[in-house]
Amino acid sequence: MNISFFQHHTPPEIALALAANVRARRKERKLTQSRLAKLSGVSLGSIKRFESSGEISLKSLLNIAVVLGCEEDFLSLFTKKHYASIEDVINEKN
Repeated sequence: MNISFFQHHTPPEIALALAANVRARRKERKLTQSRLAKLSGVSLGSIKRFESSGEISLKSLLNIAVVLGCEEDFLSLFTKKHYASIEDVINEKN
């Protein structure tokens, strides 16, 4: 059994994980924070704050995602169905 299935993350933990993912993608693309700021229209201060604290506006995060080629990730948010019981799964297949 996968123990991570039972782990719940807090919003600050999720924000920091997102920031780490953005930082990694930015570095993969060989972009400095300054270059990402220029390309995304997000201030350098906002990018620095985001990468260190996870705090950023949704609009700025979306702008960054577009520059990093990750906008499709946002379109899949909240699309997974969650089932209350096995009967819900069975009933959907019928």
